[in-house]
Amino acid sequence: MNREMRTLAVAAGLAAAAALGLAACGGNPQPTPAPRAEARTVTVVRVEMRPISGGLVTSGLLAPQQQVEISPDLAGYRVSKLYVDEGQWVRAGQPLAEMDGSILQAELDEQLAQVAALRATAQARQAEAARVEGLDAKGVLAAEQVQDRVFAAANARAGVTAQLAAAREIQTRLAHMVIRAPVDGLIITRNVDLGDISGAGTAPWFVMAEGGEIELLAEVGESDFDKMRPGLPATVTLADDATVQGVVRLVSPRIDAQNRLGTVRISLPIRPDIRSGGYARASFTNISHPVRAVPETAVRYDANGASVMVVGADGKVSLVPVHTGDHGGGYVELLTGPPPGTVVVAKAAAQLLPGDIVKPDWNTGGS
Repeated sequence: MNREMRTLAVAAGLAAAAALGLAACGGNPQPTPAPRAEARTVTVVRVEMRPISGGLVTSGLLAPQQQVEISPDLAGYRVSKLYVDEGQWVRAGQPLAEMDGSILQAELDEQLAQVAALRATAQARQAEAARVEGLDAKGVLAAEQVQDRVFAAANARAGVTAQLAAAREIQTRLAHMVIRAPVDGLIITRNVDLGDISGAGTAPWFVMAEGGEIELLAEVGESDFDKMRPGLPATVTLADDATVQGVVRLVSPRIDAQNRLGTVRISLPIRPDIRSGGYARASFTNISHPVRAVPETAVRYDANGASVMVVGADGKVSLVPVHTGDHGGGYVELLTGPPPGTVVVAKAAAQLLPGDIVKPDWNTGGS
């Protein structure tokens, strides 16, 4: 056996001996486990309900705070006089228009003449009844004759009363020939002209803004409706870019089922350039309302959108997508995402990946 063959034989023997040694130790060798990395300490906060001050811009139409529609009470009469026009201020009781009452006046004169005639007849019948009073007891007249005279007098008096009632009814109709303002205010619409005939089913002759007060009917989205409240100040911009200060007077209790908008009524000062039917915008600033929020630093933004890093009870980190709303005071509103009380990493810029194990640190000065 030459030298090369002897070398191979020695190597093979050593390998066999090593194999026997491993077998005697009980099997194949096990890899040495890597040392476990220590959990990283990170600052955490909870999702909480807190007020956030934000802004909101909305728009709508201008309309009377209290609209008053005025129509005639009687049909079939011609308009003979007009006393006011659009844009005029009127007082309660002031005449606005007048219808021709000449026919009614003639009827009234006839009724009053009949009243006078019936009153004279009633007086004569009463005198006759008085003359025969007690004559039945003396045997001069039969009792039936006396009763007939008394009944005739009573019937004549009743006729006078009925005719007076008919005359008063015509007098009342004559009084309604004049259309009067029911309240103080501004005439914003006039739908009647001289010569028009009054009739049922027509448009109101006059439309008034009681007290001249015009307000903005601003439309607000359902998601922002809980921010609105009576007394909230607003800056209102008119169509000519002039601005006025307004105050929320009323928040509607109803949301439109179709467009998901609700109406907020904003009271405005009385000014000639604030006109019913116009368009205006309302700006609200520093609206404070409690929302689900986290510090702005807790939200991370990437190609997939916004998210927060939630820390579970086992210290494991998971990434949860969120949708954000208003920002203010270093906090951001979470429209969607984890509920209040959830623990999240305070600084989204921390080099963490989903599945990492962390040690929560509630000291806001930590990293």
